[in-house]
Amino acid sequence: MPVTKLMRVVITVADLDRATRFFGVGLGLEVAPETRFCDAQWNGLLGLDPRTIMRTADIRFQREGLTLAAFDPPGVPYPEPRASNDPWFEHVALVAGDIQAVWARLEKAGPETVTAHGPVLLPPNTGRVSAFKFRDFEGHPLELIAFPQGVGDPRWQHGSAGIRGFDHTAIAVSDLDRSLAFYTGLLGMRVGGRSLNQGPEQDRLDGLSGCLVDVVALQPLSQPTPHVELLHYRSPQGRTAVAAPHANDVASVRQVHKVDDLEGLVRRLEAADVVFVSDGLVCLADGGNGAAVRDPDGHLIVLLD
Repeated sequence: MPVTKLMRVVITVADLDRATRFFGVGLGLEVAPETRFCDAQWNGLLGLDPRTIMRTADIRFQREGLTLAAFDPPGVPYPEPRASNDPWFEHVALVAGDIQAVWARLEKAGPETVTAHGPVLLPPNTGRVSAFKFRDFEGHPLELIAFPQGVGDPRWQHGSAGIRGFDHTAIAVSDLDRSLAFYTGLLGMRVGGRSLNQGPEQDRLDGLSGCLVDVVALQPLSQPTPHVELLHYRSPQGRTAVAAPHANDVASVRQVHKVDDLEGLVRRLEAADVVFVSDGLVCLADGGNGAAVRDPDGHLIVLLD
């Protein structure tokens, strides 16, 4: 009953029009027309009032699913101050063909930068990838990443100079063993890679000092990319966890996974006392089933059959 595929990542925004302009103009991505709906079953899945209205816009990639979602009524803004090791941190790593060119375009949009002085080349133990972290106008963390020849998913070696897709979503975790038990033991993902990142390059990437961070790639069973990465900061340690954001709060980012045998997985998660956002298994309007849970650090996960 494992997770077989990361279907999409959904980022909650307050201003959908401004967010789509940022992704479209600032990052050069194709954004689908907005959809608007009020779906009581889906709202129940996300733990929201059944009368909540959702407006969404999909970022168009060849394989990956990335959605911007705004809610009425809205939730609370992204917390301040904010850092790369916040307990609610979750970003999407956008793969650039030419990271310098993408950054030059993005810089004109005036994003909040996390990585000082443009993209940084990381050490050999991280695969010598180039990366740059930044935030959109509402505070959501994002990353540009470029892979050298022979590193990463082979499909990232081909394509345009712009953004080719997203490789992973990365989340901050406070207890690595506990998170591994959840994602591998309960959800059935496999460890695809692991490193201990440190040094001046990592400090500059994260906008922090004295970084010592475990990075663990977790791959779904049938499709290794996109995947989930765990970021465990041994130092500097993040702030004490607060209440997990609701689905309509701007800090809320949710993973949406396809699952083999959802009913069996729900029983397994219930037996393990996992925190459910939905009332167990929910029958959706399209005839499918879903469930929504929180991982040990409160990150929201939607599971669909």
